[in-house]
Amino acid sequence: MQRDAQLQTIRPNVIDFEASGFGFDSYPIEVGVVLGDGQKYCALIKPASDWTFWDAQAERIHGLSRETLNSCGKPLALVASELNDFLAGKTVYSDGWVVDKPWLSRLFYHCGVQPGFYLSALEMILKEAQMAIWSQTKRQVIQDLALTRHRASTDALIIQETYARTRQLINGGFAPA
Repeated sequence: MQRDAQLQTIRPNVIDFEASGFGFDSYPIEVGVVLGDGQKYCALIKPASDWTFWDAQAERIHGLSRETLNSCGKPLALVASELNDFLAGKTVYSDGWVVDKPWLSRLFYHCGVQPGFYLSALEMILKEAQMAIWSQTKRQVIQDLALTRHRASTDALIIQETYARTRQLINGGFAPA
């Protein structure tokens, strides 16, 4: 029990999105969340009919086709509802707030629903010493966990584990997850 409480204090709730591209007209196509206690949520998002922008380069990175989203994606309102249920009242952190916030806003705006949780930039809880070792630690996390797939849930887990390890390293030691 005490170990679980300790893990929650060093593992923030993390969210990540994959999107149709990186420009102004892009929209969310997948969301992944990992909570401090290890619970996870992931969903492919079926694009709204008026969301037409598609970047082939982004598709090569995340490996999701528009056809896959149309056949396997969840409706926008369902994803918004599930996120609100899963994250009710929580703060969730993003390492790409500048793009994730607009994608989150676009999802909820389209549904006419307000998020029931708060999205914050990961930088708000990172110390400078963590930032200094972030990239090298992230590479090690990816190698250790053998996570090569660039998808929202995988990325959220990598971000959370990198945060935990950098925090451990700057506090004088590392205990594997």
